Amino acid sequence: MSLPPFSICVYCGSRAGADPAYIEAARETGRSIAKKGWRLVYGAGDIGLMGAVAQSATEAGAQTLGVIPTHLLDREAPRGVYGERIITETMHERKKVMFMNADAVIVLPGGAGSLDEFFEVLTWAQLGLHTKPIVLLNVNGYWDPLVALIDHVIEQGFADPSIRAFFHSADTPDEALSKLNSAA
Repeated sequence: MSLPPFSICVYCGSRAGADPAYIEAARETGRSIAKKGWRLVYGAGDIGLMGAVAQSATEAGAQTLGVIPTHLLDREAPRGVYGERIITETMHERKKVMFMNADAVIVLPGGAGSLDEFFEVLTWAQLGLHTKPIVLLNVNGYWDPLVALIDHVIEQGFADPSIRAFFHSADTPDEALSKLNSAA
């Protein structure tokens, strides 16, 4: 059995969001992952940005690994499964399996779940538990308030400025994936 290709964990909303640019960025991210011959690791749902990334990646020929906890099967389970799927017992296990099966992380626009996932992998990087690249896909400035909050945390003495080195920001899917080329 061969090893999977370079794998990108995509954290993003299970909703489409208010700006049509978010869904288009999700689709372009999926197509770009496939174009590079990389594998998508995602939350296994077929709704919102999550579904758009998975569908686009699959249609463009990418391998995919979806990870979903049992309690979300009714709410987010894809009617058409994209690629391989792992069903976990808990959200904590889902996040662990997704991260362990990825070489890098891209965070598209999303809500509380996406923020939780981002801060968890950022904290792990800060603690020296991993060196995987993390990129915020800052579609139309969506993550600007988050970056400003992190800068505020630094200014107020609750984090070292070095925390900014653990993630990058990109305005487009191509720019986000380009930032990961050196890790692939």
